[in-house]
Amino acid sequence: MIGSIPVLRGLAGFNKDWLRSDIPAGLSIAAVGLPSAIAYPAIAGLPPETGIYASIAAPIAYAIFGPSRLLIVGPDAATMTVLAAAMGAIIAADPAAANIDRVAIASALALGVGVFCILAKLLRLGVLASFLSRPILVGFFAGVSLSILVGQISRFTGVKIESDGLLAPVVEILRKAALIHWPSLLFGLSMFALLWIVKAFDLKIPGPVLVVVISVVLSALFDFRGYGMAVVGDIPSGFPSFSLPAVHRMALDQLVLGSAVIFLVSFGAGIVTARSFGSRTGEDVDANQELIGLGAANIAPGLFGSFPISMSDSRTAINLSTGGVSQLAGLVSAATLVAALVFLHSALRILPIPALAAILAAAAISLIDIQELKKIWRISRMEFVFSLIAMWGAISFGVLNGVVVAVAATFVYLLHKTMFPRDGLLGHIEGRHGFFDLARFPEARPVEGAAVFAIQGNILFYNADYVRTRLTTVARELAPRTKCFVLDASAITHVDSTGAVALDTVADTLAKRDIVFAIADLSQESRGILERAGVIKKIGTHNLFNGREEALRALIGKSAEQ
Repeated sequence: MIGSIPVLRGLAGFNKDWLRSDIPAGLSIAAVGLPSAIAYPAIAGLPPETGIYASIAAPIAYAIFGPSRLLIVGPDAATMTVLAAAMGAIIAADPAAANIDRVAIASALALGVGVFCILAKLLRLGVLASFLSRPILVGFFAGVSLSILVGQISRFTGVKIESDGLLAPVVEILRKAALIHWPSLLFGLSMFALLWIVKAFDLKIPGPVLVVVISVVLSALFDFRGYGMAVVGDIPSGFPSFSLPAVHRMALDQLVLGSAVIFLVSFGAGIVTARSFGSRTGEDVDANQELIGLGAANIAPGLFGSFPISMSDSRTAINLSTGGVSQLAGLVSAATLVAALVFLHSALRILPIPALAAILAAAAISLIDIQELKKIWRISRMEFVFSLIAMWGAISFGVLNGVVVAVAATFVYLLHKTMFPRDGLLGHIEGRHGFFDLARFPEARPVEGAAVFAIQGNILFYNADYVRTRLTTVARELAPRTKCFVLDASAITHVDSTGAVALDTVADTLAKRDIVFAIADLSQESRGILERAGVIKKIGTHNLFNGREEALRALIGKSAEQ
């Protein structure tokens, strides 16, 4: 460790016995990762080799700077979809950017994501991972998956699709049905069916690996390219050289916005993955430390002609299932992919595009977590609605704007949960200690001569009017012989200036009825706000108490426990 940077933590305590586990794990990760590394770049209109570069550079960088022993980073379908939208926004904002190599734009965005990660670490903003809640992410990814599926129409059929959106491409392909290259469509659907057969029968060999091997062999035997089927084409046999993308030639505002959105989705989804696997292995996940690993894992591809990445659930799952014990597995997978670039580039160049479409379509469908949606529906109807809002945002407004909709939906959900804090009058139950909500416990009785009222939430500008209305309504309905009104503030951690005005109004209402207004267990921060607002002066410091029992003893001369 150097300061708070987790240098080589994933390899700490290394011993040679780990080689027996990490080498097979690394080979398995590379085998599973190669098909997706070739396929995923197509989502953003990037050449296939960029996915291999990302799958090499990112794991090496994470092995050096990442805190986790077992997490594997790499290309991710959802991140690629957001990347495609961000690249489109940059090109649309500045026509001159259309002349810039798309790889350069993707590399610039990768560097931007890395910079956002480092800044977020310096500001200790690991909490940003929670900006997109699990229900919001599930809905958003379902919408993204539909976008990916529609994007494969051209690759399955060989027909150029010019329209955007969800339904327009479907209508366009129906209109251009006469142009469909049927051998491509049939082969792509066959490979898609093969993927599901492998999954259904739980075969040991990964479906994408089988599809790539079979597709390359058949393409070589029957010359698919000669029959008009599109193939991957030339793939460079070496690793790219170090280079900085021409950021000065791109629309800076769109570059920053695109990097921020990709960062939010990549980090938010990545931490969900990290915590999911961490709960299985007992490994602690520190979101702030993961920012360093993820930042380095994005900067490295950006410097070597590639694109932003995320924490990969499929690669991490393979690492765990094959017994990987350290980041050496990630390094082995990177070395294996370097060897694939050198020795297999001639075979990969004849890989049919419809096979990649099948892999992408299967990956997209895997993003639709039906079981999780059912679980959300069972647990909370409201959270399920927000999942659907996030899904609708990604489909209706495009992926980039869909992220904004998802974040907005998260904030709306949070506001809804806190705008109407739970509250109620408290009383005693004979023979039992403590205070009980009179509405929830019919056997509870109010304290004679007093009213004890609890609010379980903060009093802030967006709910202050609701709290004021509740308190003044209760105050007006108190029995004539009520001497005091005790506000239990034990669950109120913060009151802002608007909340102070609301409590000032409540104090006036109670004063008109000659009822003492007292506050119990007020936090120091909230007390400071109320003092500066003049509320404490109005009710008197002698009416501030450490607890409800103390307040009742002082105000009505009775024990709080009846």
